[in-house]
Amino acid sequence: MSNERVMNINEVMQYLPHRYPFLLVDRVLELARGEYVRGYKNITFNEPCFTGHFPEHPIFPGVLIVEALAQISGVLAFESKGTRPGDGTLYLLGGIEKTRFKRPVIPGDRLTLESRILADRSRVMKFECKAWVDEQLACSTEVTVVQTQTTA
Repeated sequence: MSNERVMNINEVMQYLPHRYPFLLVDRVLELARGEYVRGYKNITFNEPCFTGHFPEHPIFPGVLIVEALAQISGVLAFESKGTRPGDGTLYLLGGIEKTRFKRPVIPGDRLTLESRILADRSRVMKFECKAWVDEQLACSTEVTVVQTQTTA
């Protein structure tokens, strides 16, 4: 497909305003503007959340899995709309629905993130999202984002 796109971490940071420790997308593997995106987050033992969640049995928090899915959806929104955080555009989380967790995510896992546009209505976009570890579904959800402008 001619509009497929791959992004390394430096390119991802041009699309997302998040930074360590809250940037939860390491790489985009494929992106078709206006359709879908697939990328990943490597889960490492030195993630700040593991000092408290849970020290003797580290599990990547479900809320951070959903945030990673929202972030990869943001990359798709920025690319599809031709905007960037640098031009004053942000996509804020507007809602999540139908969220289900199917397996724990632990250090050493590669969390594959997938997002597909369900609806695009001007400033509001809705995405069907899934997170996988290997071939196992870890989380599914629907994410809504709302486009807003920042003031400099």
